[in-house]
Amino acid sequence: MGKLTKNQKLALGKIEAGKLYSLKEASVLVKEITTSKFDASVDVDVRLGVDPRKANQMVRGVVSLPHGTGKQIRVLALCTPDKEAEATAAGADYVGLDEYINKIKGGWTDIDVIITMPSIMGKIGALGRVLGPRGLMPNPKSGTVTNEIGNAIKEVKQGKIDFKVDKSGIVHTSIGKVSFDADKIRDNAKEFISALNKLKPTASKGVYIKSIYLSSTMSPGIKIDPKSIEEN
Repeated sequence: MGKLTKNQKLALGKIEAGKLYSLKEASVLVKEITTSKFDASVDVDVRLGVDPRKANQMVRGVVSLPHGTGKQIRVLALCTPDKEAEATAAGADYVGLDEYINKIKGGWTDIDVIITMPSIMGKIGALGRVLGPRGLMPNPKSGTVTNEIGNAIKEVKQGKIDFKVDKSGIVHTSIGKVSFDADKIRDNAKEFISALNKLKPTASKGVYIKSIYLSSTMSPGIKIDPKSIEEN
């Protein structure tokens, strides 16, 4: 492990060892321990009591954060010509079909989300090797494969995110920026964790949410008491 910087030592000094913080406390503290000069992302990591290797314990879903993510989301709409005007009006950054499929085949992935239509998925399937490892493959479960192109684009732009448990049983996602008010960070985290709770697989036994950590880019993690999530 590398040597801690002065700011890292100060940040660690503000976190009480072994303490479980309430979500409200953590939402204030994460702003205090962030010393980066840029507007860092605020992240939530949740360890779940599931076995992701089993299909009936896979946790994946979407949630609309009440205060958005604070990020400029670049959306590519791969759609038929009759849907292009709708996609453009909804705020898509790139709109088209074959030209963008060819660009992606060439390695272009300068986007955050791809939204497309069921009738086009046959063409997009061949892009799996490029899009899959980057988490960009459209999926009906995340709402990115739909005939309601305009609505899907607006939802993503307004703060809709999708998440998926990894092979270690952890769900990691960004829920805002350090520049957000503490109350907005708390609201977004609460909405995300609430969505996770609703997705508990019936095959999951024992404790479902094992641990929750709130952090910002490059900051230490703050351990949260899961019981505090529903507090006002």
